[in-house]
Amino acid sequence: MSDDDYRTERDSLGEMEVPADAYWGAQTQRAVENFPISGIAFGRRFVRALGVVKKSAAQANRELGLVEEDVADAVVEAADEVIAGELDDQFPVDVFQTGSGTSSNMNANEVIANRAAEIMGEEVGDRSVHPNDHVNYGQSSNDVIPTAMHVAALEAVVKDLVPALETLRDSLAEKEDEFDGVVKTGRTHLQDATPVRLGQEFGGYRTQVEKGIERAENVQPHLAELALGGTAVGTGLNTHPEFPATAAEYISEETGIEFREADDHFEAQAAHDAVSEAHGALRTIAGSLNKIANDLRLLASGPRNGLGEIEQPENQPGSSIMPGKINPVVAEAVNQVHKQVVGNDAAVAAGAAEGQIDLNLYKPVLAHNFLQSAELLSNSAEVFAERFVAKLEANEDHCETQVEQSMALATALNPAIGYDKASKVAKKALAEDKTVREVAVDEGYLTEAEADEVLDPEKMTHRGILGDD
Repeated sequence: MSDDDYRTERDSLGEMEVPADAYWGAQTQRAVENFPISGIAFGRRFVRALGVVKKSAAQANRELGLVEEDVADAVVEAADEVIAGELDDQFPVDVFQTGSGTSSNMNANEVIANRAAEIMGEEVGDRSVHPNDHVNYGQSSNDVIPTAMHVAALEAVVKDLVPALETLRDSLAEKEDEFDGVVKTGRTHLQDATPVRLGQEFGGYRTQVEKGIERAENVQPHLAELALGGTAVGTGLNTHPEFPATAAEYISEETGIEFREADDHFEAQAAHDAVSEAHGALRTIAGSLNKIANDLRLLASGPRNGLGEIEQPENQPGSSIMPGKINPVVAEAVNQVHKQVVGNDAAVAAGAAEGQIDLNLYKPVLAHNFLQSAELLSNSAEVFAERFVAKLEANEDHCETQVEQSMALATALNPAIGYDKASKVAKKALAEDKTVREVAVDEGYLTEAEADEVLDPEKMTHRGILGDD
């Protein structure tokens, strides 16, 4: 490459050659060279959050008379481009970097400063808009990064995860209604149990997702607390007294979500319990979706030699060698997302519990893992709802046949003939390959009419004692 492919930028350590078409500066370039770790840079949610924080800080500093209006205006305009995703390729720093996230904060400062200078008609790299003195005014990486973490996390929960879960809830609710009249064999310990309606089982799944939405909503107040204004260690050195609350108001306005200054800046920077708590909710939600996906895979197993109580959609051929095989591929994707989220939760829990004295040093990996979990859950819940749950069909005839053959029908005999006699009926029915109804009548325990009343599978799906007037 020629010299024209690079320009020279400077930081406190000296000069660095930076790609000529890059908006980032010397500190970002050092980070690119220092951390060739994973090849994973921060994604859209976090980069957007950095733009939101920098824009709001500039608006607050402009309102408080701390940064010249023309410079602040240019910073706001450049930050808007970051928020919109127009400069995503200017954020190359690896997730695995300095634990405070200083490299990513300076990446944002440099990109916004150079783009702002360009907006003002100045030269990129001339420091007419300074990354530290203007874009980072009244801030520190130690309060910017946890603020961006909370903004990104809460936006991901409110704008992505909850709507996706609502879609899945609604899809399950539709099947709950559609399948309400389908009586099937219940199962506990994977063995036959008393009858249930297929709609009741889907109601259980719908409730799991509803409670998952509640769990996501319950963690929002703690994520809404922002560390911004604590600067280096939480004392707020070099920050205007009104800056934290003012910036939080602008962040709320930008996101449409209510944020506020942290109750305690030392806690907000030295510990990340709110992120750990919130990710615990994500892990629980992932477990709920995993359970639902597993159940639906079991209910759809077959098609001839499994449970076969529901019919799954034919999303794609299931085998490269077995013609006609269809697998529950979407449900399996949900299962795999659960495992990834559990792994992420271990990383988040460990990272949130670490750090020394006045700073937690696992901020980048906490942010990355949280946002990956939220994205995976959001996407998988949408796909699960639309490409699997919505396309399920009940195999009503098979369910009816299976219920009539179930030994668990003998449970309804308990109030009528007692547990011991009911047990004998069940064992004899199994041994002689007869139904419970047939044996109960053959043994003289019930008349045909009594058997119709006591052994009505649909009535067994309701609370009460059958045959009791």
